[in-house]
Amino acid sequence: MRTRSISTATALAVLFSSAALSVVAAGSASAASAAVASPGGIVADGALKRVFVGDRSAGKILAADYTGALVDSVSGVSGVSGLVVSDDGATLYAAAEGSHEIVALDAATLDVKARYAVATDTGPRHVAFAGGKVWFTYGDQWDGNLGSVDPAVDPASGTDAVTLGQFPQPSPGIWGPALLDTDPSAPGLLAIGQTGISTDSMAVVDVSGTTTQLTAWYWGDYTLNQGIGDIDLVPGAPEVLVNGMQRDAYADGKFTAAGAYPSGQRADIAADGLVAQVSGAKVAVYRPGAAQPLRTYATTSGTADLTWAPDSSRIFALVGTNGGYTLKALTDPTLNVPSLTVNAPSTATRGKQLTVTGKLSATVPLPSGAKLQVTRTDLESPSGKALPAVTVKADGSYTFTDTPPAGGTVTYKVAYAGDAGHTAVSASDKVSVPRTKPTLTLNKNGNVYNYGADVSFTAHLGSTYKNRTVEIWANPFGGDKPNKLLKTGTVNSSGNISATVDMTRDTEVTAVFKGDARTAPRTVKSTAYARVKISTAVSKHYKTAKIGSTSYYWFHKSTDPLLTTTMTYYKGRKQRFDLQVYSGGKWYSADSEYFPIGTNGKSAVRLEAPGQSGIRARMRSVYVNGSSGDTVNTTTYGSWKYLYFSK
Repeated sequence: MRTRSISTATALAVLFSSAALSVVAAGSASAASAAVASPGGIVADGALKRVFVGDRSAGKILAADYTGALVDSVSGVSGVSGLVVSDDGATLYAAAEGSHEIVALDAATLDVKARYAVATDTGPRHVAFAGGKVWFTYGDQWDGNLGSVDPAVDPASGTDAVTLGQFPQPSPGIWGPALLDTDPSAPGLLAIGQTGISTDSMAVVDVSGTTTQLTAWYWGDYTLNQGIGDIDLVPGAPEVLVNGMQRDAYADGKFTAAGAYPSGQRADIAADGLVAQVSGAKVAVYRPGAAQPLRTYATTSGTADLTWAPDSSRIFALVGTNGGYTLKALTDPTLNVPSLTVNAPSTATRGKQLTVTGKLSATVPLPSGAKLQVTRTDLESPSGKALPAVTVKADGSYTFTDTPPAGGTVTYKVAYAGDAGHTAVSASDKVSVPRTKPTLTLNKNGNVYNYGADVSFTAHLGSTYKNRTVEIWANPFGGDKPNKLLKTGTVNSSGNISATVDMTRDTEVTAVFKGDARTAPRTVKSTAYARVKISTAVSKHYKTAKIGSTSYYWFHKSTDPLLTTTMTYYKGRKQRFDLQVYSGGKWYSADSEYFPIGTNGKSAVRLEAPGQSGIRARMRSVYVNGSSGDTVNTTTYGSWKYLYFSK
């Protein structure tokens, strides 16, 4: 069972709280992801398919399933700083630095099985399980040591299960509460590493016997590793991996440089030797000793810690999110992710052949003669049409030709289905293929009609590929009436389609052809104008009679004429009242003034009587587009009303 402990660089301040433990989130799986504020260890349990994560500042341990979803938690583990499970996966051990104890919990339920007090105020910090015991480190920056808990000791025997001071090199020893790591292929070995104030130290210790034995030892001034923030035993070789990058061999009892990966800060190594490495904002997977990663996962906010599933099926990483860390399951770590490019021309001519090129490449060699699936998506085949498969050349390049039958945007998607060593991958590129511009006209643009006239507008569509449908829309002026679909249908054999508009307002009529696979869409507009309805009633006169050929309303010289105009109503509308007087054989403008129209469409104006006879006058009501308060109709003049004042 592989164990992991975070370095002191990522451990946050201890929250000294109650040492009492209580399960707070037991139950079935939740959709919420496991998240912590400050990582305090991570370990995967292969027997239960569980991942345990410590939250140091909150004093909690979270349990998640293999998808990273939270399924359980326990609180009260003060200053949890390291986690490990027993070889059989039944017991979870936590280093509770705040309460100075090793807490044993049932891995299936998180119930407390035992608590082991550690008689030191500087630990325990990191834990590992080897040789049937729980090993832990403790100490300050000047002096550290190694202790153990033997779960086999019967508490009733009077023998203390906790033993301190077991690091086999008394002086110089290890600096502070050192990092620990184990390897299933070497069940009796512990890797120990830590950075001190001016030096760093590491060791491999054999803990399989009754006393610990020093297998290899290093104490130096950063000349080998330039500080130790992470340490791992390398399966199948007498080596350790330091800081996820530097491999140090120890076959002769001393540590010497044995190679390095390109970069890294920390890592975990699977039982089969695969290295999961944190490097900046990514997690990279390497085969043992490889120079190129097998797979890389992007983590935008960095990764605090990670561990392999015991069966190497996935990596569990604590990824930075929203000021904390969320558990993510990184799947298919052994599958290399290829890179695939598609390069098609930006434009092409419909019906003429074009060429598409690209390249399939990977850091792990691809099978010879790999095949790529090609799909063309266009207006003719909106769900995609499969084209002949393409064989990748030895250098990874490929090429194919095609003749696009349709215009518009043509998309070529190229896909590799993957293989035993590679994931599936796809890429696409778009080509703009012009379509023929059709003839589309709409009559009666600019025409003016009387209020309420029923006017037929006719759209004419020229030749197209397949689509012969045209829509006709009417959008009356004014914000209170929406654009309305009048008609949609197939044009007749002459290419025409008509729709009737009730012209109560100026109206923008639109004909829309939506195009087809070879003919471009087109829209044309025609704006027609509607007059308002105007009439004026004259009252207070005593007769009507002609003067010359013109009919006049006759008033006594002291009577005030009442002129009532009826006009099509619109909110805020006003009529312009024009008054002219006849003199010397000509009409002269006397006054023009705007008067509001009521909601009933009426506007009554009383003229003051002239007080003398022989006066001839005339008036009319006018709607003026814009000046009358709105712009929904065209300017309309009412008829003149002639007035004569007698004795």
